[in-house]
Amino acid sequence: MTQLYTHSITKEAISELPLEEFTGRIIVIDTLRDAEKAVGYLSEFPSVGFDTETRPSFKKGQRFKVSLMQISTDEACFLFRLNRIDIPEVLEEFLANEKVMKIGLSLRDDFGAMRKRKDIQPANFLDLQNYVGQFGIEDASLQKIYAILFNKKISKGQRLSNWEADVLSDAQKKYAALDAWACLKIYNQLKQI
Repeated sequence: MTQLYTHSITKEAISELPLEEFTGRIIVIDTLRDAEKAVGYLSEFPSVGFDTETRPSFKKGQRFKVSLMQISTDEACFLFRLNRIDIPEVLEEFLANEKVMKIGLSLRDDFGAMRKRKDIQPANFLDLQNYVGQFGIEDASLQKIYAILFNKKISKGQRLSNWEADVLSDAQKKYAALDAWACLKIYNQLKQI
């Protein structure tokens, strides 16, 4: 197989790249009714991007449950506030839906975090860390994979912010949406090859 992409990229090279931005709609889901509507919409797509965020802990022994689940199409990203609505049955059924492929990165961590909330049985998930190798990409972080494919950088500035805040800031929403959307964009780019 021909090498289509560079094997890896340095942090220095990434720092020189322009910032990527998700420009689609960002919809915060914090009621069961909104979750039902969002899942109805998302179920129409063959594949979606997926990610989660957990409030960081800065004290030894302190752990928080997963706070946010992001599920994105090309045009819209839904931010499910799990710290408010937990993982409702409709969302649990979506995560187990064989008809919709969910694309994420480092999914073992996400699954472990979700199982602390509910004993879910996720189905039809694709982990980009395992997928990109067949295209000659050795780097496994979202930021590096994205930079290799699109020559843009994903900011990690909001990663350690409080994902259980009463109101998510615009910066938090954009960061969270971008990560899920970027997973879908990477998959769509590579499946064309």
